[in-house]
Amino acid sequence: MKTSDFFYSTALMLALTAFTLTSCQKEKLEDGKNDSTSLTQLSADESNLEDIANEVLQDVEGVLSYNGGDLKSSERIPCNATLDSTAVVNDTITLFITYDGLSCNGRLNRTGQVQIRKQVDMRWGMEGASVNIRYIDFSVTRVRTGQTIVINSNKTFTNVTGGFIFMLGHNGFTTLTHRVEGSMIVNFGNNTTRTWNVARQRTYTGTRGTLVLTVDGFGTFGEYSNLVVWGTNRNNEEFYTQINQPVVFKQECEWNPVSGIKVHQIPSASKSATVTFGFDSNNQPVTGDDCPTHYKVDWVNGTYTGTSYLPLR
Repeated sequence: MKTSDFFYSTALMLALTAFTLTSCQKEKLEDGKNDSTSLTQLSADESNLEDIANEVLQDVEGVLSYNGGDLKSSERIPCNATLDSTAVVNDTITLFITYDGLSCNGRLNRTGQVQIRKQVDMRWGMEGASVNIRYIDFSVTRVRTGQTIVINSNKTFTNVTGGFIFMLGHNGFTTLTHRVEGSMIVNFGNNTTRTWNVARQRTYTGTRGTLVLTVDGFGTFGEYSNLVVWGTNRNNEEFYTQINQPVVFKQECEWNPVSGIKVHQIPSASKSATVTFGFDSNNQPVTGDDCPTHYKVDWVNGTYTGTSYLPLR
């Protein structure tokens, strides 16, 4: 009888232990799914990298545009940067922009180099003109947050339509389209290094002082199209970011995105996030010519959903 009681007690204890462990594991799993951290982090990382890339491309475009792109003047050199070129090798000239300080708008502290390689007889204003751009240990610290990332990349920058930004609004020139595509290796800190692919189309309209930049994605991978970036996030999850509605940036709003929709997808973890631009500090859609301060992230993680509002820049 005592033996039976012993086995009964032991079995009961094992059952209770198993039930407790299973319940804890289930709760942990479900709690983990009720979490948007990786999605909001991905959205913030992608927005941060696009902001950095936009400023660099404006720097590169400014250098290439001066005097038809003859690269002989320092007038268009970015703030806290120097410009150097190398001897011509096989009809190719290499130009280095070396950064060491704040960007002109004071938002980013930048060090490292951006290398531009172009054919000697190629003029940036020509339709279809193309240059190679590399970021070399390009370190960027956002002044507002103190967070630093380091980028190394290899991209192709193409002037699809031809022309220059300063020509917009003059002599019937109304649209300027650029494309940038390639890959980049990003160190997000804490030894977290990831590879991202880029396929971004940038279209300028408007006139000087009131320029508008519209961004689309033209990349494809497997079943995904309209991709603007894709790769692995900080959690080493494969992600795909599509632009479902063109993202619009306004010069009058300090080049912040004012409208548009992006979708981040992490298929292996059944996660996704829809990012909608154009919200104020009260998390309400902006109206008229008001400039937004936030954007909205509607996220899905397994069976859980939620909404977050994040500040721009």
